[in-house]
Amino acid sequence: MANSASGMAVNDECKLKFLELKAKRNFRFIVFKIDEKIQQVTVEKLGRPDESYDDFTACFPPNECRYAVFDFDFVTDENCQKSKIFFIAWSPDSSKVRSKMLYASSKDRFKRELDGIQVELQATDPSEMSIDIVKGRAL
Repeated sequence: MANSASGMAVNDECKLKFLELKAKRNFRFIVFKIDEKIQQVTVEKLGRPDESYDDFTACFPPNECRYAVFDFDFVTDENCQKSKIFFIAWSPDSSKVRSKMLYASSKDRFKRELDGIQVELQATDPSEMSIDIVKGRAL
């Protein structure tokens, strides 16, 4: 169960879909939201494997916080094909203070449930999670 110190409970679907993204690559990304009514982090959107980073960033509401994971494929300087799983904490300045606090206090516990995250980004506006920043953090 959730408590104020550890944040929200995590719906089992979040962990199951993350495992599918990580092991089977069934999804390119997953967007999660906190459902305050049931006090849980839930899956809001699953991105198909053929969806782009632009499709992913378009899923973020301009005035509401979200968590998300993105499976980023890239080529290293040595010409090796790699991928890294990014965790993004989206907390726009225009979102409600209560929402920002709720997401901030729940983030670490939620992240621990998703084993395999390699890079974390915090973003308050789209420029802070541009594709250039993601590429820079991946290498």
